[in-house]
Amino acid sequence: YFDTIENKDFYEKEMGIEKRRKIRLRVYDPNDNFAFLEIKQKEGEMQLKRSLKVTKEDALKIINCDYSCLLNYNDDFANECYTYMLTEGYRPVCVVQYNRKAFVCKDNQTRITFDHNIIATESSFNIFDKDLLMYPVFPKFNVVLEVKYNTFLLSYIKDLISKVDKSQISTSKYCLARTISLNYKYI
Repeated sequence: YFDTIENKDFYEKEMGIEKRRKIRLRVYDPNDNFAFLEIKQKEGEMQLKRSLKVTKEDALKIINCDYSCLLNYNDDFANECYTYMLTEGYRPVCVVQYNRKAFVCKDNQTRITFDHNIIATESSFNIFDKDLLMYPVFPKFNVVLEVKYNTFLLSYIKDLISKVDKSQISTSKYCLARTISLNYKYI
């Protein structure tokens, strides 16, 4: 994940600002030779995720705050990312890793995910490194359940979810990862 020098994205999420965004590079396997540069935008209940597939070489440049490689992509989103990240002073702040079980219902493009074993680091940002020193940021036996859908949630899925023993809270894996350094107090 990336954030500004002032940690704008973190604090906007923590304060519950309705219109906000997060920027991240994502890989599904450290052995991949590519990554996805993503911006997740949220406005109230509505969420939009846009992404750009970048080479591993370019991802490593982005991790090192060299965003100029984005200008080589003939893509409006790449240009937007370049301008936004440069002018707002974005830099990498943490890496988050977790295990996910995902289920997809083709009707209404509903996606249900269960995320667990959420770990992070704020000291090294090479998402292609298999040996990052990570620490847990969420209780080991807890699971984050997310339900994503377009327009409306199908009634049979809504009924099924209502039977689950759960607490409805707003959990951000990004914010969980940042609470170590942002709550650290010098003595």
